[in-house]
Amino acid sequence: MKNKDKDMNEIINHLKTFGFVFQSSEIYGGLSNTWDYGPLGILLINNIKKNWWKKFITLESKNVGFDSKVILNSKVWQSSGHLQNFADPLIENKINNKRYRADHIYEEITKQNSSSLTDQELEKWIKENVKEYDNSKTDWTEIKHFNLMFKTAQGVVEQTKNQLYLRPETAQGIFINFNNVQRAMRLKLPFGIGQIGKSFRNEVTPGNFIFRTREFEQMELEYFTFPNDDENAYKYYVEKSKNFILDLGINKESIRLRIHSEDELAHYAKATTDIEFEFPFGWGELMGIANRTDFDLKAHNKFSDIELKYFDQESNQTIIPYVIEPSVGVDRLMLAIIVDSFCIEQIDQKDSRIIMKLDYKLCPYKVCVLPLVKAQSLQSKKIMEYLNENDIETNFDESGSIGKRYRRQDAIGTFWCITYDYDSDIDNSVTIRNRDTMKQERIKIDQIIDYINKNSNTK
Repeated sequence: MKNKDKDMNEIINHLKTFGFVFQSSEIYGGLSNTWDYGPLGILLINNIKKNWWKKFITLESKNVGFDSKVILNSKVWQSSGHLQNFADPLIENKINNKRYRADHIYEEITKQNSSSLTDQELEKWIKENVKEYDNSKTDWTEIKHFNLMFKTAQGVVEQTKNQLYLRPETAQGIFINFNNVQRAMRLKLPFGIGQIGKSFRNEVTPGNFIFRTREFEQMELEYFTFPNDDENAYKYYVEKSKNFILDLGINKESIRLRIHSEDELAHYAKATTDIEFEFPFGWGELMGIANRTDFDLKAHNKFSDIELKYFDQESNQTIIPYVIEPSVGVDRLMLAIIVDSFCIEQIDQKDSRIIMKLDYKLCPYKVCVLPLVKAQSLQSKKIMEYLNENDIETNFDESGSIGKRYRRQDAIGTFWCITYDYDSDIDNSVTIRNRDTMKQERIKIDQIIDYINKNSNTK
């Protein structure tokens, strides 16, 4: 089944039922577009982040990790242009008193990009063509711009509190520490600084489950390179990012690359490529790779009076590096992985099963140990503990028939099920079942880890 034909509500209900995602503050009526990750959700997210860190930091000898804070000096956002440019075009319907993103209305209806339209053209089109929207008649106001950054304050006395902002992206924390990291780690161009962290955007129309939320987590790399080598670095990270997505087990038919047109580019970008994914609600950006040129470092040089630069000993020149930025939201990447792996499989004319065909390295539980009867629980738990000690995330389930337990594990993506039965005490063997093929084999207990390492289809 193609992703566009899958039922998003069915997937959401499945994730809630099995402990992946819950509505935040649910007992108090919830909080709009805010979600908590349950025991299985956080295991999946941690596996995604672990694989990103491995591909973009650990296996790249020139790249290092970093962790900047959520709250930064307000001058950071003035220098970067966020206070001036980081805003949504809002239009209000006076009939229902609701505000909407004007560009989203246009793109939703026309299926075309709105970046080439001015506010006046966008407003004119909406007023002339959108007479009903969101189950309401319309009487549109003028378009106004609304800054997306969450405001907070620092200080004890109300009158003297300093206004601050929750960061809308992780990148600026890296830029302002360019000198510190380069000097401390003795890095030579080209090199990258990457981090995983929370960001906050006061989106007026967030939605589509965890695809767009006000609080989200980013995995970003800022790769600093010589200005004359920026295009090669850009191409390298476009290809690397695409391969990273595919290595997570996402089908190549589910993604596409879209190059931004010149009039669509952000004010800081020379080039941008989006990796888009086909969700049930349509194509959406999954990962963006941008050539940010030297815009950010130059901006902070100007406003801070501190030179963020690199001295190249070979050419005896001082350089302001160009920056290539591959960036991906953890939440929407997890959603894409879930959508792509979720399926209902017909076993025979009477029986079907829900299965999440996650890549082995992403499975919340790689293995579940199932005692045939509860009297065998002690021996079964010893196997579970042994596998966990060897970094193979393992679950334990002794409730219900073996068939029902298999179905539960299929539904959460567990790759292997190990059954400890009556003969196990005699032959020191167990039955191991593959999630995707449902094939079962009899193996020795002391061969379990070797068997799993040899037969797990991870990329």
